[in-house]
Amino acid sequence: MTKGYWIARVDITDMEKYKDYIAANAAAFSKYGARFLVRSGRSETPEGTSRARNVVIEFPSYQAALDCWHSPEYQHAITLRKDVSTIDLVIIEGYDGPQPA
Repeated sequence: MTKGYWIARVDITDMEKYKDYIAANAAAFSKYGARFLVRSGRSETPEGTSRARNVVIEFPSYQAALDCWHSPEYQHAITLRKDVSTIDLVIIEGYDGPQPA
């Protein structure tokens, strides 16, 4: 089964209030088997534009990634971050095909 991923780029205007979102999203992430692969950390943007914080979250399947975003638990978490952050979020299916040799 192909995994699913969230790729998010975030700017935060109030980190103290954003912590409420972090606490609230844990319920949805746990329920849908999320695993952080990237959670902020150092980064460079050699091309294009970026935001201050980058996140990559792995889910057991693409459907689990979609279901997590649509879940009541995550929809509640969104209400806690909307006024204190700007986000670009892509939910994407992983790739299990051939790799370069």
